[in-house]
Amino acid sequence: MSRSSAFPSGTGPLGARIRALIETGGPLSVFDFMGLCLTDPEHGYYMRAEPFGADGDFITAPEVSQFFGELVGAWAVAAHAALGSPRPFHLVELGPGRGTLMADMLRVAALRPAFREAASLHLVETSRRLREIQRATLGDASATARWHDRIADLPEDAPLVVVANEFFDALPIRQYVRTAQGWRERAVGLDEQGALRFVAGTGSLDAAELPAGLAGAAEGTILETQPLANALMEELGARIARQGGLLLAIDYGYARTAPGDTLQALRAHRPVEVLAEPGRADLTAHVNFEALARAARAGGLRPRALTTQGDFLLGLGLLERAGQVGAGRSPQEQERIRGEVERLAAPQEMGELFKVLAVAGPDVVLPLFDGV
Repeated sequence: MSRSSAFPSGTGPLGARIRALIETGGPLSVFDFMGLCLTDPEHGYYMRAEPFGADGDFITAPEVSQFFGELVGAWAVAAHAALGSPRPFHLVELGPGRGTLMADMLRVAALRPAFREAASLHLVETSRRLREIQRATLGDASATARWHDRIADLPEDAPLVVVANEFFDALPIRQYVRTAQGWRERAVGLDEQGALRFVAGTGSLDAAELPAGLAGAAEGTILETQPLANALMEELGARIARQGGLLLAIDYGYARTAPGDTLQALRAHRPVEVLAEPGRADLTAHVNFEALARAARAGGLRPRALTTQGDFLLGLGLLERAGQVGAGRSPQEQERIRGEVERLAAPQEMGELFKVLAVAGPDVVLPLFDGV
């Protein structure tokens, strides 16, 4: 990837800090670069901005329509029943954004008082700014909710029902590039003018870690790994195996390990160059669901067959719910509802790219995933 003259690379205060770090210590791995851009305490993207919604940089499914959170909430209620309706249990969301998904889930959960009474609410969120927005969105429910910086801080005294929507895609990844000298870790260095650019770093990929079929990959081929996402999934898997419960992960990504560069940056709903504005644009990468499922299995859980967001929502009654809400509405309102359904479930929109992975103990019969 070469730097385009249309994008001055590494601008802004965090860009200046990153350039200084590189000048002092050499190139930063893509993993470390992403970590700084997203979570630097002073200039990190999630620490300084509200990225969600029409006025932000991207729109997540809960912001597209209330239908998304309502249906996920209905699934969580049914899944809790499949666990034997434990009392108490912990309802957990990882990376709750503005709190919209949880608010919509709780609105549906209120229709099942026993579920709501048994649930204690936990949100894993590192951004203090976003925590305040989540409190406002949750309203009265925030009074008893608890916020955590780390998954490790979640309570250990009851089953966990965990929802992670567009959480894993925001975790730093590693990239490796095939060179004449073998697979080298991709890093961020400086060009002759002092601007940020991608370089081949000093790290390498162990041959044992190379997926089958890539031994003869052409020079320039990029392979991504997600060690942090996999480690967190394995940690969650081990916790759920001990405490009981389940996890539902919804994200954009691919079903099988494959080469390719999926690292991307968004600002104001438009793609920008990854290195252009550190800390001012959202950085994400597609999730490797094969690796994520393998990590859950290593933690002691059984991953269910991967499905798409479109099939998941349609199986939960998206069309029926939209028809119910749209009945008697104006033509303009009905058209808006049709647009929301299209955005959530159509193959050319979010329906195919976004995948849904459910994991639980081997003996749990999960609604929709285990034929019920």
